[in-house]
Amino acid sequence: MKIGIVCYPTFGGSGVVATELGKALAQVGHQVHFITYSQPPRLDFFNENLFYHEVNIPAYPLFQYPPYESALSSEMVHVARYAGLDLLHVHYAIPHASSAYLAKQILASQGIHVPVITTLHGTDITLVGKDDSYAPVVSFSINYSDGVTAVSEFLKQDTYRHFDVASDIEVIPNFIDLDRFKKQKKEHFKLAICPNDEKLVVHTSNFRKVKRIDDVLEIFCRLRKEVPSKLLLVGDGPERARIEKKARELCSPEDVRFLGKLDAIEEVLSVADLFLMPSESESFGLAALEALACEVPLITSNAGGLPELNVQGVTGFMSNVGDVDEMARNAAFILKDENLRKFKANALARARDFEISKILPLYERYYRSVLESSKGGS
Repeated sequence: MKIGIVCYPTFGGSGVVATELGKALAQVGHQVHFITYSQPPRLDFFNENLFYHEVNIPAYPLFQYPPYESALSSEMVHVARYAGLDLLHVHYAIPHASSAYLAKQILASQGIHVPVITTLHGTDITLVGKDDSYAPVVSFSINYSDGVTAVSEFLKQDTYRHFDVASDIEVIPNFIDLDRFKKQKKEHFKLAICPNDEKLVVHTSNFRKVKRIDDVLEIFCRLRKEVPSKLLLVGDGPERARIEKKARELCSPEDVRFLGKLDAIEEVLSVADLFLMPSESESFGLAALEALACEVPLITSNAGGLPELNVQGVTGFMSNVGDVDEMARNAAFILKDENLRKFKANALARARDFEISKILPLYERYYRSVLESSKGGS
């Protein structure tokens, strides 16, 4: 099968999932063509079935904002014709689904039928897509996709609640590569951060308000009164400067460290004892899944798709959004020496449910289904 994948080439969840999916498809023999404005960070190795096509966005004085959508549609047309694509799989509805619809119509006018599958990842539905500036286009693009998937049941139902969508949505959850995300021997790193055998707590995100990083600090401040511990904050974003200031006010610099963006996040997770994700909303919680794969139990909110991942009292605990007192108590319970080993084992067992070898066949089956049904309607 020849598959075109369109995604944001960033460290964000949708870009990571799309890239890892494409790599896995290539490894089992499919020909995969990435179409993006820059090379995805994780597209970093050679495979004879992987191709990368950069979207060229010419700058003209007339345009205050370069028309990326038009350039993207044109590149999709070029690649589909040149490579003989069987289908286009676009990740994140805005603007990829609408650009794919335009590309599909251009190809159809030339007698070429290329079905489009749209995968919804989260904020394209729960946040950005609800804006009146985008909502009609999002609804239209979903309805006129040949196939639609969502990464959680929560996101599927949220799409139906907030958009005029009649399409059937297939839930295919996010996945993890357990060959990459596994506990590594990094005791020297742990010793450097926790020289007195403190517990290590980690949070990773894009530092947006929805991640409630204030709550991360509040939970940690309560926790460290009960359990000697250190906090690592990984990532970057609009809230970072403010959070750094708050951290200086609440804790000593030795207790809280900011590591910025890291691609090899598994190296940090390998020495962690607990992962915090008190988010206001999560469509799935890919960062939490990565933590589970490295044997790190979770303290999360019960928002969005997190209850589909975090098993209460087994892989960690969930609390209502903003209940930092309960989250701190549960964190202290997990970190007790007599409890931590069991929670770590449960974390890895849960991650195995989402191993890529179990999820990849779901995508392949869905591709075949869409190709078959689109032939009948073409």
